[in-house]
Amino acid sequence: MTTIDDPRPAPGPTETRADSAVSLADRIVAEVERAVIGKRDVVDLVLAAVLAGGHVLLEDVPGVAKTLLARSMATACGLGFSRIQFTPDLLPSDITGTLVLDLGTRTPTFRPGPVFTDVLLADEVNRAPAKSQAALLEAMQEGQVTVDGTAHPLGRPFAVIATQNPIEAEGTYPLPEAQLDRFLVRVALGYPNERDELAILGGRLARRRPEVEVRSVVSRQTFVSMQAAVEDVHVDDSLVAYALALVRATRDEPDIAIGASPRGSLALVTLARAWALVRGRDYVGPDDIRALAVPTLSHRITLDDDAWVRGTLADDVVRRVIDRVPAPTWS
Repeated sequence: MTTIDDPRPAPGPTETRADSAVSLADRIVAEVERAVIGKRDVVDLVLAAVLAGGHVLLEDVPGVAKTLLARSMATACGLGFSRIQFTPDLLPSDITGTLVLDLGTRTPTFRPGPVFTDVLLADEVNRAPAKSQAALLEAMQEGQVTVDGTAHPLGRPFAVIATQNPIEAEGTYPLPEAQLDRFLVRVALGYPNERDELAILGGRLARRRPEVEVRSVVSRQTFVSMQAAVEDVHVDDSLVAYALALVRATRDEPDIAIGASPRGSLALVTLARAWALVRGRDYVGPDDIRALAVPTLSHRITLDDDAWVRGTLADDVVRRVIDRVPAPTWS
C-alpha cells in the first residue's frame, strides 16, 4: 500500500485562483439543482467534465432530464447553447453549416451551423448516419469543422453533451468506438427517488409554468478563467501512478478484449482535477480517482465475446479492476 503526504494546504488569508473557482462552481451547481432535482453527483460530474474541456455522453431512458441538465448547465455557466435533434436524415451540413451565395458580392460565403456554439446538445446522437457522426467527431476531436476543403475553427470553450436512449435499437446507428473514446465521461441520471420526484411535482404546481427559470451565475469570460484554474489543482505523483495502474489493469482483465487507451489515462487524471475543484478542493485525493474510474473508463473498453454473451456489464468489470488495484492512502 503506497502512502502519500496529505496535500491539504495550511489556512491562509490569500484567495487563490482555485479558491475563487471553487466558490463559483458551488454557485453554478446550486443554480442547476433548482431545475435538476436530486442529482447532485451527476450535476457535479457534468460541470467537472465541461470545466476540464471534455464532452459528455448522457445515456438513459427518456424523461429523466437529460436535455434539461444540458440546457441548465449552459445557462448557469453563461455559455452559448445550441441543440441538434439527430435523425436518420440529418446531413453533415446540418451540423457544420454550408456555403451560400452572397447575392451582393456573388461569391460563396460560409454560413455557420449550430455546432458553432459553446455547449452543443446532440440529442439522440445515435440516430444519425455515419457521415453526420463523422462531422460531429471532427468537431469534438479537432475543435474545427471542414466545409468544402476549408477548416473553420470552433471557439473556446466548446463542449458536446450528447444523449442517447440505451433501450431502443430500431432506427439507431451504434456509436463507433473511436467516437465513444472522445467522450470524457459517460453517465446515466437514473430515476429520481420518491422524495425528489414529489419535489419535482410540487415545484411544477407552485411555479405555475412548465420550466424552471435558470439564471447565469457567471459570465463566459469568468467560466474560461475557471477552466484555467483546473490547472492549479495539485495531483500527487502517486495518484498519477494509481490512475495509470487502473487503466493498464483494464488491458489484463479476462473479460476485456480491448482495454482503455492512453487517452483514458489522460481523461481520468484531467477529470479528477476538475472534479476536485467542483467538490471544493485544490488537490486530488485517492477517492476522486476511484469515484471517476467507472464513468471515465467503462465506455473505453470492449468486452470479449464470452462476457458479452453472459450479459456482463462494462461498469461491473471496471469496478472489479478498482477493487483489485490498491489505492494510495494519506500518510
